[in-house]
Amino acid sequence: MIRVILIEDHDLTRVGIRAALQQREGFEVIGDARDAKSGLRLLRTSQPDVAIVDIGLPDSTGIDLTQQFKQAQAAGESPNTRILIMTMQDSEDTVLAAFAAGADSYCMKDASIDKLAQAIQTTAGGNAWIDPAIARVVLHQTQKAYTSNQQSPEAATISINRLSDEDFIPAYPLTERELEVLKLIVDGCSNAQIAEKLYITVGTVKTHVRNILNKLCADDRTQVAVRALRTGLVQ
Repeated sequence: MIRVILIEDHDLTRVGIRAALQQREGFEVIGDARDAKSGLRLLRTSQPDVAIVDIGLPDSTGIDLTQQFKQAQAAGESPNTRILIMTMQDSEDTVLAAFAAGADSYCMKDASIDKLAQAIQTTAGGNAWIDPAIARVVLHQTQKAYTSNQQSPEAATISINRLSDEDFIPAYPLTERELEVLKLIVDGCSNAQIAEKLYITVGTVKTHVRNILNKLCADDRTQVAVRALRTGLVQ
């Protein structure tokens, strides 16, 4: 059973999504909110598996809410909750801002309930889900970052550009702290050793490791280390 909350200011949309999910097996909607303030409070008290967050909230934005929650999560709060952004906006700036804030997945509001259910299941499983309608935005940005990094290897922006055997796969930027954790993973350090070296808690390390695995689409620490070395992310 996947525990879900909705943070959406449009009443009809919120009620409609809630009703649709409650009719499907495997989902439990445990709460909803119509603004960022009450939504953030609900996130912290209910600790759902997935929070569906609208970008356009009356008192703030879903992006700001996501950033605030992810900062608290990095400190060990609600470590298992994932954020699924749901909006009608597919502009490049909005999409990239959402992922930069720490969103785990991104779904368009005009998606079918089947597609939304798939997005929630994927997100709850620890993987990123990107609506096909905005995948081109992420791919375009990754291609630009790859070109920029090729021209300027010392660029301050750290981005992951992964090449599979057949496809160029888009990915998300690592934070400076995530890059530090990644380097220590490659060195073979345990979570406890990483925590000691970076002066952070083991819970915070686990959150960073999980985020790194998601961003590099890796199943375990060994796979993430191999991909980091293959792409030159860690020397």
